[in-house]
Amino acid sequence: MNKDNVAYNFSAGPSMLPRDVMERVAENLTSCAGTDRSILEMSHRSKEFEGIIRGAEADLREIMGIPDNYSVMFLQGGGTLQFSMIALNLMGKPGKADYVVTGEFDKKAAEEAAKFGDVRIAASSEDSAFTCIPDVKREDFRVDADYVHFTFNNTMHGTRYSYVPDAGDVPLVCDMSSHMLSEEVDVTRFGLIYAGAQKNFGASGLTVVVARNDLLGHAPADAPTYLNYKIHADSGSMYNTPPSFAIYMAGEMLKRIKRDGGLSAVGRTNREKAGKLYACIDGSGLFRCPVAARDRSLMNVVFVTGDEGTDRRFTSEAREIGLYNLEGHRSMGGMRASIYNAMPVEGVDRLIAFMKEFEGRNEKSR
Repeated sequence: MNKDNVAYNFSAGPSMLPRDVMERVAENLTSCAGTDRSILEMSHRSKEFEGIIRGAEADLREIMGIPDNYSVMFLQGGGTLQFSMIALNLMGKPGKADYVVTGEFDKKAAEEAAKFGDVRIAASSEDSAFTCIPDVKREDFRVDADYVHFTFNNTMHGTRYSYVPDAGDVPLVCDMSSHMLSEEVDVTRFGLIYAGAQKNFGASGLTVVVARNDLLGHAPADAPTYLNYKIHADSGSMYNTPPSFAIYMAGEMLKRIKRDGGLSAVGRTNREKAGKLYACIDGSGLFRCPVAARDRSLMNVVFVTGDEGTDRRFTSEAREIGLYNLEGHRSMGGMRASIYNAMPVEGVDRLIAFMKEFEGRNEKSR
């Protein structure tokens, strides 16, 4: 039983949210932004909601250092819809795009983009079961490609890039769903960034797209209106009713990141958490991380015991003491601890203590 009633959610998404943010949202749920209306019933055309969405955009621009020649769009449909929107908006005629495949979502993104043009897999780590990130160079990409796509952090496989690929003059498109706002990035290295908010800065239902303005306005004339980036950019993300509650929640999370010292401080804490957990795994005689050391994720730490029964017992016993959602992805098994921004150092310490105690009991039973 979880005797002290303190729970830590290690889910890969929707992820843990800070208790203070949830309490603030709860306090203001029936009366938001100085009104007598809930955010859940507030018109997206009201001046109050205009303040919420513009405030969230301003804070995101400040925190990430997003230049004026980039548009910020608050959209719906998750990263999955972006697989189509990116190809539809960025591929010319005849369209060409290069993809680096380092996980299942890269595969899905490439398959979706192939419906719109010539997609080439420039590099892949599939032959190593996605346990590493390939080294890619500028020469690996076609100079006449419309864009190069990669995923910065692989939620399922527990890998991340330790570098930003050099694509020369070809725009870099990056899925940052489990990386965005976890540490500092140079936005100007990318043509387009997209991310679901449900990992590091909000609730499910919101997808943020940051795109360089020169890449907008190239969708074909017969493209569905909602799938045209320029429509959303020109309408300030309010072409139709936006995911208003999710935007409000993201805005509150962004305020907290600012209070915590910005991405420099956030990144330092995330490296501390991941370093502690990997040190525990590497020093263990029971647990093992299958990911190449250089390419280990700071957000999604995967580990195994090598025995499925032991893995199941570990996650079951963890739940009993308030350590939730440590099961690995359903297609992979093992364990996965997602330690996004909202996971406190204390949560990681609690997990490490349980791992050591569990290992001690299992070593004695061998």
